[in-house]
Amino acid sequence: MASNSEWTWEENKKFENALAIYDKDTPDRWSNVAMATGKSEEDVKLHYEKLVEDIKNIEAGLVPLPKYSKASVSHNNKSRRRNKGR
Repeated sequence: MASNSEWTWEENKKFENALAIYDKDTPDRWSNVAMATGKSEEDVKLHYEKLVEDIKNIEAGLVPLPKYSKASVSHNNKSRRRNKGR
């Protein structure tokens, strides 16, 4: 039975971290990712399939790049340079 569960920012971050820990060669990968996120195995598999589809669309140029203002870009660059030596 398919689930349409919503993912919070925190759950998604746990999902991303779990994928980094439990790679495709990990036995019981989806069970481990499910335990890390508090979601079902079915939910994490579906979420992963959506992530893969999103990546394919981005790489195919089907997702437009965000339009950042020059002010936010220059602010971020200054911040990075200032923190680089720390």
